[in-house]
Amino acid sequence: LKEMALKEDLKFYFMNPCEKYRARHQIPWKLALQILKIVMVTTQLIFFGLSNQLVVSFKEENTIAFKHLFLKGYSGVDEDDYSCSIYTQQDAYDSIFYVINQYRQLKNISLGTLGYDHEGSGLKICKQQYKKGTMLPSNDTLNIDVSTETECMFLKPQELATKKAELKMNSSFFNLEFYRLIQVEISFKLKGIALQTIHARELPDCYAFQNTITFNNKAHSGKIKIYFDSDTDIQECKDWHIFSSVLQKNTQYILAFDGFVILSCFASLILCTRSIVLALRLQKRFVNFFLEKYERHVCHTDRLEFINGWYVLVIISDVMTIIGSILKMEIKAKNLTSYDVCSILLGTSTLFVWVGVIRYLGYFQTYNVLILTMQASLPKVLRFCCCAGMIYLGYTFCGWIVLGPYHEKFEDLNTVAECLFSLVNGDDMFATFAQIQQKSTLVWVFSRLYLYSFISLFIYMILSLFIALITDSYDTIKKYQQSGFPVTDLHEFLKDRGSVGYRKEQNSLSFICCC
Repeated sequence: LKEMALKEDLKFYFMNPCEKYRARHQIPWKLALQILKIVMVTTQLIFFGLSNQLVVSFKEENTIAFKHLFLKGYSGVDEDDYSCSIYTQQDAYDSIFYVINQYRQLKNISLGTLGYDHEGSGLKICKQQYKKGTMLPSNDTLNIDVSTETECMFLKPQELATKKAELKMNSSFFNLEFYRLIQVEISFKLKGIALQTIHARELPDCYAFQNTITFNNKAHSGKIKIYFDSDTDIQECKDWHIFSSVLQKNTQYILAFDGFVILSCFASLILCTRSIVLALRLQKRFVNFFLEKYERHVCHTDRLEFINGWYVLVIISDVMTIIGSILKMEIKAKNLTSYDVCSILLGTSTLFVWVGVIRYLGYFQTYNVLILTMQASLPKVLRFCCCAGMIYLGYTFCGWIVLGPYHEKFEDLNTVAECLFSLVNGDDMFATFAQIQQKSTLVWVFSRLYLYSFISLFIYMILSLFIALITDSYDTIKKYQQSGFPVTDLHEFLKDRGSVGYRKEQNSLSFICCC
């Protein structure tokens, strides 16, 4: 009786939702809830994505506007990783004073809803330079103290129209000695309000822009690179009054929808956690019974049969969705501004929700091939990637140290790794070969040997072996589906002619049943 009860429970546990309904009329609540959750979570993500697009566009457009406002002679396109460059001392003075004058006239020239940050320090100008010394390039002589010193000047918004600001601008602080000047950094903070969200029936956000303009003269090459950096921080508006019932109702509807998403995910979390707990109890019963009757332990593979990885994935997804939805509700109510954290949580949870759909497709033999192939090939692929990764890292370090001074794609380790990964996928090959500088014949010859060997090794050998590993696993799975999978102790224990025929009959009708 104990063995028969255990067999019945095990057979019922490994049934799909349709078979469980036919066997015991158990309604597949988890299946229905997952389908509902897919629709709701995806809808929630789309709403948040559309709202986030307004935030991103507002940040980007303000950054472009700041460059046109504060960088003299800005063409509208960055030259490289810096915005623009200057080549004469007069251009340097003109560019620095241009920033100060534009900051002074901001309210009269800006088209945006911008204002000064009166709580901050205003305009901060710092110059970093080497200590006193002499330099005579014509005689090849140099006498300089390499230790640096930094001097700063502050111009507050309320001082800009006074004589005090004029005196500061005419002070000796702006007498720059370019042979020992390292950089000049101008930083200031502005505030703004995004009104475009009102057209999307959302409450507006308040922004703080921390702008930094750096005149970089570290190379002392006769070219000063001007970098513009703007860090945007979304802040809670301290005091706002909007007279519109439509905005308030729209906000309430979205908050109610987010609350319903949290409830559905919480229900899914409870059901999946309950299923895992019941599975562990059933595993313990089976292990104890097997040890008592056959006096041997259950193998590790059979133990893992009870641990449903899809439920673990759903639980992780539910937790992330609940936290992300709470953050989204706070952002919608303008109590929080953690857009990035919320985006990561909601985006990852939606990814896991859609991946979890594969579990239900796995009940059909045609769709199950993908899942079984991935499971079978994953250990071999990971071991193979570890070995191939060693070769990849070797090429990365070699390319960085040898080709870095002669090729822009090999200037730093991160760029080298991205360039080599593109080459493995067959992207941008000609440009990589053509952009190498031919200043050194030895390095040019080495670059050819380096690139040809890397492409030949990874595309023709390593990538082919990688595909062969997956193909081999796929062929193995196809053979198993035709001749039968290897039988474990658990499968032997569950063998029963009646149940086998029953399962085959239900599999043919499972698609109609699920619909």
